[in-house]
Parts: sequence; structure tokens; C-alpha cells
Amino acid sequence: MKEVYLDNSATTKVAKEAVDAMVHALTVAFGNPSSLHRKGMEAEKIVNKAREKLALFLGVKAREIYFTSGGTESNNLAIKGAAYARRRYGKHLITTSIEHPSVLEVFKQLEEEGFSVTYLDVDEKGHINLEELKQAIKPDTVVVSIMYVNNEVGSIQPIQDAAKIISQNKNTLFHVDAVQAFGKISLIPNLSGVHLLSLSAHKIYGPKGVGALFVREGTKITPLFNGGGQEEGLRSGTENVPGIAGFSAAAELVFKNFGAWQAKMRELKERLKTGILSEIPDTVLNGPDDGAPHILNISFLGTKAEVLLHALESHGIYVSTGSACSSHKNARSHVLAAMGKTAEEIEGAIRFSLSPFLSIEDIDYTVEILKKEVNELRKYVRR
Repeated sequence: MKEVYLDNSATTKVAKEAVDAMVHALTVAFGNPSSLHRKGMEAEKIVNKAREKLALFLGVKAREIYFTSGGTESNNLAIKGAAYARRRYGKHLITTSIEHPSVLEVFKQLEEEGFSVTYLDVDEKGHINLEELKQAIKPDTVVVSIMYVNNEVGSIQPIQDAAKIISQNKNTLFHVDAVQAFGKISLIPNLSGVHLLSLSAHKIYGPKGVGALFVREGTKITPLFNGGGQEEGLRSGTENVPGIAGFSAAAELVFKNFGAWQAKMRELKERLKTGILSEIPDTVLNGPDDGAPHILNISFLGTKAEVLLHALESHGIYVSTGSACSSHKNARSHVLAAMGKTAEEIEGAIRFSLSPFLSIEDIDYTVEILKKEVNELRKYVRR
């Protein structure tokens, strides 16, 4: 059966270059980076080189990169760590209504601990209003967290302009969840105005279970783990050297091919969007017309997304109904709800997320199968 994987925002296939780097770290440079002997030094060298590479791609200093177990831990460490470290300046926090669960759930917990949170609204395309952000910031605002690219609809937030507004309050730290942005779009130069930024390896053809947090030099946050003091005491625990090696190799591959891969994904996305909207009636685009190059969200009215997902799966096409981290909760998309989508639009929404390894033939096959399955499902619903 032909296989078309269109769920790359959930996770990506690990690149061979990343696998090779991981195998070397597992079988040759397998020492503990904290050990003083040669094997330890070999492992430490891998970690240090990976730190330097990620810093280079972000335009920051190597000592500002800290490795974690993934995007969720990076988000938790950044937001909780910043809130706890700065609570003497205030207990007001700001985020948006369309953040990933690994951010929203953190803010809910902080609210239970006595912090107050302002949730910024978004427009019908999934963008925040900068004036609303400006009005929301108060003297006691200590943390603002805004995702760079939305994981469900691909909207890109105006991070550079937001950073300029936030910088006017000296007590406020700015955190950015860049898990869906890193390697897909150009980030603001040197992350200017950003204090904390989260990354994840498995969204860029690296392994699961490893991520990173950028912490601007001079920014103090409270560690969440106590232990042996690895990662300068900010994230204790023996480093995941194979994961870090794979992350570094994947990042190097992505940035070596950045321009070509970005253009390829934009071409594929445009063909998929045009094919669906022009050839399948009663379909609605969710999100901006442009947005991130790898995410397309469309509602197929008169269908149930989960049923359509499995119908496509029977033809070897893999898509999602939204965030993989919340798909088992059977809850309606908080992102689409925040954008003002109707119940029918939310119920029939499918997320397609692309990679540069897909072909035009893959896209045309997907549109062809979609036409057939959507038509069949609508016939069944209307009986």
C-alpha cells in the first residue's frame, strides 16, 4: 500500500544522519559526560559540540543552551522557573488562548498556586492583537509566554513586535515556545528581546525524548529538578547523550537544507490546499492563508474528523485531528474554538502537516482519496 505521512507536526521520521550519530554515542562514546576519564570526555565533547551547533543556528551563545527531555519539559522549566524566580516582583502572567497543552496546563497550575493569568484572545486567523498585549502588561507582570507557530493551524505570531512591547517592562521575562517554528521558519535575529525559548528534537527529524531551552545570559530561573548539578545546575540528571547527538545531527541537516526544504513544503502545502478547496465542496480553511510552511488545517463539513482520519488511514494516508498531545482526551479543539469556529467546523477539522520528503504525487493521491472518502462519509451522514 502507498504510504503518505502527513502528521509531521506530531512527530517526524528520524533522519539517518541522526540515527548514525545516536548509534555512535550508544556504542562508542557511551561514557557519562560527568566522568573524568577518556570515555566521559568523549561523551562530554558530543554534548558540547551539540550545544555549539544549536547556538549557531539560533544566533546565540553556546552557554545559553540547556538540554532537556523535550518541548514539554522546556516549557515547564521556562515558565515555572521564571515565575518562581521572579514572584517577588509580582504574580501576574500572560499567555494566549491557543497555546500547546504543555503551556496552558502550566499556567492553570500556577493559577492554583496564587498567580493571576491573562489569556490573550486571537482573531479568526489565529493571531494575537499586539494592542491587547500592550494593555495586558502591568507593573507586576513577570512572565509572558507566546508560541511562535501554532501547532494546529500554523499561525505565526508577531514575536519581534511582541518582544519590543514586553521589553518596556524591565521585570517581565518573555518565553517563546518555538517547537513548531525551529527549522521551519526564520526566527528573529539573535532571538532579540526573547529571554527563554523552547525546542524539541523530534519535530525536526531527530529522536523523541530530547529538547533544549535557550536561557538568555543573566536570566535567572528556578530549577525544577534537584540532583547532580548537570547543565550548570539548571537541569540535573545525566545527560541523554545519544538523544543530544541525534538532535544535533538533525538540526545540522535541517539548516543545511533550510531554504530548499522550506520552499518545497510551501509548494506542497499550496497544492494540497488548492486541491482540497477547489475540488471538495463545503470545506473551510482554518488559519491564515500563508502561515507556517508545514501546517494546513481544513474542516470538511458534514463529516466527523476522527472517522475521516481512519478512512484515510485505510489508504495509507496519515493525518491528525489536532494536537497529538491531547488527541486521546476527545476534547474539542481549544484552538479552533478560540478562533470562533462553529461546532460543525471543529468537528470536521483535519490537520495535515508536511515534510520536504513528500512528493507532488503524494499530494495528488491524498486529494483524490479525500474526495472519495468525504463523499462517502457525507452520504452516510445524510441517510
